[in-house]
Amino acid sequence: MGESRLIQGRYRLHEVIGRGGMGEVWRATDEALGRGVAVKCLKPLGPQQDPQVLTVVRERFRREARVAAALQHRGITVVHDFGEYDGVLFLVMELLEGRNLSQLLTANAQHPLPVHDLVEIADQVADALAYTHHQGIVHRDLKPANIMRLRDGTVKICDFGIARLGTDMGFTSKLTGTGIAMGTPHYMSPEQIGGGEIDHRSDLYSLGCVLYELATGAPPFDLGDSWAILIGHRDTVPSPPRAHRAELPDYFDRIVVDLLAKVPEERPADAGDLRRRIVSGRASTTPVAPLVVPGPGPHAPAPAPAWARGITGGHRPTDAGAVTRPVSHDPTAAVLTTEWTTAAPSTRAAEPSGVTTGAGAALATGIASAPATDRTPAPGAPSAELVAVLAGRYRAGMGLGRLGRWDEAESVHRSVAEHRAAALGEDHPDTLASHYEVGFALARLDRPADALRVFDRVAGTRSRVLGEDHPDTLAARQERAYALGRLGRHPEAYEGYVTVLAARERTVGPDHPDTLRCRHNLAFTLGRLGRLEESYRTAQEVAEARTRLLGADHPDTLLTLHEVAYTLGRLGRGQEALAQYRALADAREATLGPDHPDTLAARYETGVCLGRLGQAADALDVCRDLVAARTRAQGADRPETLRARHALAVNLGRLGRWAEARTESEGVHADRARVLGPDHPDTLLSRRETAVALGRLGREEEALEAYRAIGEARTRVLGPAHPDTLAALDDEAHCLERLGRPTEAAALHLKAAMSVDP
Repeated sequence: MGESRLIQGRYRLHEVIGRGGMGEVWRATDEALGRGVAVKCLKPLGPQQDPQVLTVVRERFRREARVAAALQHRGITVVHDFGEYDGVLFLVMELLEGRNLSQLLTANAQHPLPVHDLVEIADQVADALAYTHHQGIVHRDLKPANIMRLRDGTVKICDFGIARLGTDMGFTSKLTGTGIAMGTPHYMSPEQIGGGEIDHRSDLYSLGCVLYELATGAPPFDLGDSWAILIGHRDTVPSPPRAHRAELPDYFDRIVVDLLAKVPEERPADAGDLRRRIVSGRASTTPVAPLVVPGPGPHAPAPAPAWARGITGGHRPTDAGAVTRPVSHDPTAAVLTTEWTTAAPSTRAAEPSGVTTGAGAALATGIASAPATDRTPAPGAPSAELVAVLAGRYRAGMGLGRLGRWDEAESVHRSVAEHRAAALGEDHPDTLASHYEVGFALARLDRPADALRVFDRVAGTRSRVLGEDHPDTLAARQERAYALGRLGRHPEAYEGYVTVLAARERTVGPDHPDTLRCRHNLAFTLGRLGRLEESYRTAQEVAEARTRLLGADHPDTLLTLHEVAYTLGRLGRGQEALAQYRALADAREATLGPDHPDTLAARYETGVCLGRLGQAADALDVCRDLVAARTRAQGADRPETLRARHALAVNLGRLGRWAEARTESEGVHADRARVLGPDHPDTLLSRRETAVALGRLGREEEALEAYRAIGEARTRVLGPAHPDTLAALDDEAHCLERLGRPTEAAALHLKAAMSVDP
């Protein structure tokens, strides 16, 4: 913060009350309201960072801070405000007077806490988790340092989604340099370690580790290095807490043992169920005899593979806020290492823009095979090294997808799917996750028919294995609907979205991000079915909900506003659509940058809207700027760049500059034929624009030749009764009329009429 003691003209900083890898926490005064607050200043976003990375960091920070600020529960630290000052992101939170549980243990010389304190802490944390999980939020880094006990006994969970913000922001460990955001090893669930699906039950496992440590003085796997700790979580059943401390109530011991179940299904169903068990146990506690359990025999964890050797983090910190960890090699992850988890990690956003979300963490990344070790796996069971390497290759495929390299991503995911099927079985969730990503890549490669076949299989198997309403099942069914829409099968897509939407509203509520994403897709599909008023109302409702929950400048909000503007244009409300597109372009430029594809898409629609409203000169200026921007940012041969050039040719024609229009449309036609193929719809559209210009220039014979070629291609590709084919026949007939050949023109009109069954 430099020498300034005042942030945003409002928050007066007094003294540092905490410091760690994440930054500093200051005791401060909110001078506008006259109250004490805590201001957490995250590490500065230095100029050496890639500008796009900085944009992503700021956007994610804003998103996560908004969600954190929306959580209102006595057991969760209140976030009052957030912002950026002199390049430093900051959070303004309630000022807590007390100690975190790690500090309590340290002050108690690592001796266990009294039983009544243990039970009270467990009760309050379970209550807070029940609330957050009901909101669809998973913490993913629950540990003693993130749980505060105030002087009055109130227990609060801290750092929901914020603890892992920033370069080397130390409250969350990074065990490798691979870009994998890992929880602190002593409190990680087996599914986090193995790259499995993470939901609210992962938090319950972490809470079990915390309670075990508070009850016994040490976490369940207090071993010498991180690899041993991780193997312990994954493979070893810990001795019950009462084996170390006989005075613990039997019900409390059973609760902790159940929380530490390796399989999520064997843990309490949710935090509400956990709290009911705690309350019931407290009410009926009676003295019990010490539980005698044989200690675990000598157990040597499996040797670490070569890529895991040298991992740090085995030492359990007494104050996690002061610990630093190796940082990721991924530039975005290096600045921002987490985001809110609102669904199973494999869930994808099936919105028409192709927005993607991240996948679950794995234990390792890299495409190379695991080195041989001396470990002998159990008969029929895959080795830990193989599972880890496949998880790493899966994550590498995800990274390729984020870079837009879908061909390579599809190949990697297909290979991993085959190996996972052989090692884990066709119905294993990891195998299905890989098949899902194959389908997702195929959809982005414009192969919707192939994607549909994959999603049909994944959705069916997940429904059978996981259940109809499981988030992963719904994700596959939603992608299936998206593929149907891409194939033009909009009635089937509509039915798919309606079914998924009902399930999402029933299971996670109407305002959950996945629910809103499905409603967005439904609005899109309603528009393609011609139900424009319904499409407009649905999109407007989604935009309002996203504005309320995510903010007006969030990319998801802006995406839905784009759909609102598009539907306004189709409803003939051109001036409203134009105003919407202009505001959208400005908002995206401010949030994403002037050359971001979404910003350019909004500018393109602005130009189209201007042209349709008769403002061709203004539209021409927009199109010229857009062609230059897209050529610079995306390349001259990208379909989006060629689309902008096509719009340029159209507006030249609208201005009567037909010679220039013909030259531009001929160039676009040639480039589209080379890039997309001679029969691609966009290629034929440019050829038609050339024909129109030729006709306006009095070169009707050349125009007729072009119209005929278009009609033949559309008949061959689309069929004789397709509306675009019939439009081509109509163009050819009108050209014949202008050439004084009415008999041939009439024959074409008759042919078109006979092509359509009543």
